[in-house]
Amino acid sequence: MGSAFSSGSGSPDAVVLELRGITKVFPGVRANDHVDLLVRRGEVHCLLGENGAGKSTLMNVLAGIYMPDEGSIRIDGREVSISCPRDAIDLGVGMVHQHSSLIPDFTVLENLMLGRGEGWRLSTGRAQDGLKRLTTTLGVAVDPGAETGQLSLGQQQQVEIIKALWQGSRILILDEPTSMLTPKGIEDLERVLRQLKQQGLAVIFITHKLREAFAIGDRVSVLRQGRLQGTIDRETMKAASATEMQRLVVELMFPGEAETLAHVAELSDLSELGGGGRAATAGEPLLELHEVVVAGQRGEIGIVEAISLTIHAGEVLGVAGVDGNGQRPLAEAIVGQRPLAGGDVRLAGTSLRRLGIGARQRRGLRYVTDDRLGEGIVGSMSVALNLVSKRIGTAPFWVHGRTRPEVIAAHAEELVREYSVATPSIHTPAGSLSGGNIQKVIVARELSLDPKVVVFNKPTYGLDVKTTAAVRARIRGLVDGGAAGALLISTDLEELLALSDRVAVLSRGRLMGIVRNGPGAEQEIGALMIGGEHGE
Repeated sequence: MGSAFSSGSGSPDAVVLELRGITKVFPGVRANDHVDLLVRRGEVHCLLGENGAGKSTLMNVLAGIYMPDEGSIRIDGREVSISCPRDAIDLGVGMVHQHSSLIPDFTVLENLMLGRGEGWRLSTGRAQDGLKRLTTTLGVAVDPGAETGQLSLGQQQQVEIIKALWQGSRILILDEPTSMLTPKGIEDLERVLRQLKQQGLAVIFITHKLREAFAIGDRVSVLRQGRLQGTIDRETMKAASATEMQRLVVELMFPGEAETLAHVAELSDLSELGGGGRAATAGEPLLELHEVVVAGQRGEIGIVEAISLTIHAGEVLGVAGVDGNGQRPLAEAIVGQRPLAGGDVRLAGTSLRRLGIGARQRRGLRYVTDDRLGEGIVGSMSVALNLVSKRIGTAPFWVHGRTRPEVIAAHAEELVREYSVATPSIHTPAGSLSGGNIQKVIVARELSLDPKVVVFNKPTYGLDVKTTAAVRARIRGLVDGGAAGALLISTDLEELLALSDRVAVLSRGRLMGIVRNGPGAEQEIGALMIGGEHGE
């Protein structure tokens, strides 16, 4: 194994990477349009931009996944050619993707030895010594014999970073690295980043979270519609207040809309977020879970164990936990997509146990799934038809079995306008829209059906700040009238604090406790996520 922290020649603040005029075109889309970017040693350079801005495409060009149509890449002042991921690795460029690339049945050491491309020719003793040097330098503890599939997501991410360094990376790309981490996992990642900076590595940090960029980044670059809008340098970031930084970044991302987006949840002070005392005035129980048990399916591990929850009218009940701890099975059992193995679900006092999906929907239970493309829409169908897909055969869109296209079109035009769906036409296939606009279509459809309770499963995951703000406003608007309730499942603790009146914490399918939102809630939720106990 080579030196993982060899930073090359030059001063610690020297330019290590220069992208010049990078252009990448896909059919009908100019994903990157003559992008220039400089990255220095010993810095975390945050890359921001709305969905479809070109961030991932640009980094995939650097990582050798895509070849640019125009432009050049210079590393340490020398122009290089990167035609495949192996070229990038050999040049010291490593990328940690949002989802783990580790082999879950292999140990940490086995994954690292394969990651070097040397198979078993590298002796186990040398590999263990190398791993020990890396973990000591990073200040993390990793068991070389642990199966990676049994590690927490935060630990898996640490192994991914170690794997990149093991391969000799001097430029490290992190794609949305905090999206599924607990508060402790985020703290651990920040500590690792500080160590990497001290060792002279350059880190490119892709994120949607503005506050995260301010806290972690040394410089921030903003992409919009495939073009670099600007870079905020280290000196400006040190001198500017949080409010000034917010205005600078939002103006780059959404020119002319800084005032409109001045109070989006990601930028507000956490002490001002959340329901505080709203839950104390919530109305009658709407959705009640009594000792709900859900069995694992399709290779899932474990079950949802005897969970009891109540959502009141006028309340958002949040569900926190690291992804994969029973949230999705629980949501699907509530809405009827999988059977209960025990317990009961009641809506407005009526048991839903023997009712199917359609019957639950007719009683006012709605679901915003986390699987937008696979489950949330029919991609080949038009936006208009997707907006009425849960009303097929019903008036006023169908009469005597005949479709009424003009009524469907008028309904779709109204919802597209109300929810600001960016689409060339209501007749455009929904699957061709951006992720944010697909989510708007799903939310518009579910909320237009006069819901009593809506189950939201990661409703803003992967969305840009503007779309996130719009979806969150819809969630709060749903319950603020006092007639409806919402169950909000999210891996984003800031989102839960921004929207929820109370937060339930799941771990390994068990309810660890419920926390009323307010001062100190963040710390209490974080403690429950790593195994503490609490009850209201």
